[in-house]
Amino acid sequence: MTAGTPDARARGAEGTRTRLLAMALKLFTEHGVEGTSLQMIADALGVTKAAVYYHFKAKDEITEAVVEPALRELKVIVEEAARHRRRGAQIDHVLAGFVDLVVRHRALVALFSSDPGVVRAIEKSLDTHEGFKDGLVSLLVGPDPDTATLVSGLVALTGIAMTGGSPDLAGLDDESLRVALLDVGRKLLGRPRARMSADSVAGDA
Repeated sequence: MTAGTPDARARGAEGTRTRLLAMALKLFTEHGVEGTSLQMIADALGVTKAAVYYHFKAKDEITEAVVEPALRELKVIVEEAARHRRRGAQIDHVLAGFVDLVVRHRALVALFSSDPGVVRAIEKSLDTHEGFKDGLVSLLVGPDPDTATLVSGLVALTGIAMTGGSPDLAGLDDESLRVALLDVGRKLLGRPRARMSADSVAGDA
């Protein structure tokens, strides 16, 4: 298949889009969303500004596209957790999945804690999935939590995200960070410290 065929051109365009988003995240991390221009992204990629416009018409579109994969992954975690019949299994699935997500997207999570542009993009994306955020919290704390339980759940989610993206832990390897965040999250939510097997989780009360 030659480079001029429609399929080859489509693959090339998708590859450029992927590189563009990776470079945008890198520049957002260095300069913030507001401090990064489309021209800066184009220059860093070695392409024209028109090439950036081919994929995205505005920086807001790029920011939303940068955060979308992580939100899509989180939505899957919530949907999978909801299929568990027992509360303990739901909590464990959300907690483990959320920690893994935070660790894999450390650069993005760090921006979420500090950059208004990323916060706006995440909030806009969440608005398109009605009830998703409430569903995430509900899986952790139950449908009618008391104040202490609700506070514990919100502290766990917010604390894991903010700590996972903290520059103070930038030098910590992924696995050590994952273990530490999961351990703290279990303590906050009153879950057993030892990571259970899949069979044990499925049968947990």
